[in-house]
Amino acid sequence: MAVICTALLLQGCSSNSENGQAMRGQQPPPAVEAVQAQFGSLPLEERLSGTVRSGNQIAIYPRISAPVEEVFVENGEAVEAGDPLVRLEDRDYRERLQQAEASLRIAEAQARQAEVRLNELQSQLRRQRTLAERDLISASELESIEAQVAGAEADYDLAQAQVDQAQSTINERETELSRTVIRSPITGVVGVRNVEVGMQVDTGSRLFTVGDVTQSKVLVSLTESMLRYIQTGQTAKIFSESLGDSVIYGEVSRISPFLQEGSFSTQAEIDVPNSEGDLLPGMFVTVDIMYGESEQATLVPISAIYRHPRTGIEGIYTAPGFGSEMEPVTEVDSGDPPPLSEPTELEFKPVQVIAKGRESAGVVGVNSGDWILTVGQSLMVGRQENVARIRAVTWDRILSMQRAQPQDLLRQVLEEQEMARAQN
Repeated sequence: MAVICTALLLQGCSSNSENGQAMRGQQPPPAVEAVQAQFGSLPLEERLSGTVRSGNQIAIYPRISAPVEEVFVENGEAVEAGDPLVRLEDRDYRERLQQAEASLRIAEAQARQAEVRLNELQSQLRRQRTLAERDLISASELESIEAQVAGAEADYDLAQAQVDQAQSTINERETELSRTVIRSPITGVVGVRNVEVGMQVDTGSRLFTVGDVTQSKVLVSLTESMLRYIQTGQTAKIFSESLGDSVIYGEVSRISPFLQEGSFSTQAEIDVPNSEGDLLPGMFVTVDIMYGESEQATLVPISAIYRHPRTGIEGIYTAPGFGSEMEPVTEVDSGDPPPLSEPTELEFKPVQVIAKGRESAGVVGVNSGDWILTVGQSLMVGRQENVARIRAVTWDRILSMQRAQPQDLLRQVLEEQEMARAQN
């Protein structure tokens, strides 16, 4: 679709010079574009879909259940680690703390009583042992007081354990009370606010998302077979419709070694600096991971490969007689287009694709340095002679056209036609 629209654009640019021939019943040579084939290695890449997350992105949940009394931040606000985000109603938790403090005081009083009782019995035991040494009391009397001391020691240990338990309950109640103020665990930006004053929240209520938007990571899924050639450290190109023509580069930072059951896929992460804020958390992006190069071969743009509608043969139109007398252009101004060559004979050569990338392919059948058609091949079908007028263009132009969306090219064609009608 993109190539057809561009061919229409080329025809519109050259229509003034060809109208006279058409009126005389002659079929003018079509206008086409051509680039020179190159020799080199074809980058190997794997195209994947990815999702953007901010650095250290986390969801904020309360750890207790209570109504919301106050919300301190709004979407888009920057926060530091420890800053308060939400305050919950704390009356019930303060009462629980007061009850725990009262229980501690009771336990401490009981422990003091047990200690006094133990000290008293230990004093009696010392006196009884002195009397027993003088044979002033019987052995059974001494054993009785020793048993009372052992019981008092057990009572004292129990009382001390109850004090420790009461203190532990206080610590627990203080922790619960502190959780009525929900604080940011990290430094970042607040978003996805889902909390209002008066709401009843619990541990399953998602209140905010907080993340460091100056650092992003892109998550992509890898199949089991991809793990054979995709590794950490490989370059990744990230692009999206919302980014326009911009391409963001990163590296594969981490790959999980565990395959998910059922899908038999795993997740890779690509760390990307995001100081300009181009990548938004949750954005859907396309990712090309560069994992190597093919063997060296003649390289051509993908758009140069044409399947002839009559024969079904896949090949490329070449221009053997086209020289380098014309400087290749990157931009074509419809008001003042670059010149076309004189009618030049073309030759359709079958090719074999030995490696194929996203924008170019390695082929056998044409040579490095050959001028090859990249736009306008369909205009040659049905003609008695393979003759066309050629405009030499750069690789940058044709690769840019290949990346363009069909609707963008169609819009450009319609604008050119409207300008031509206005001039006439």
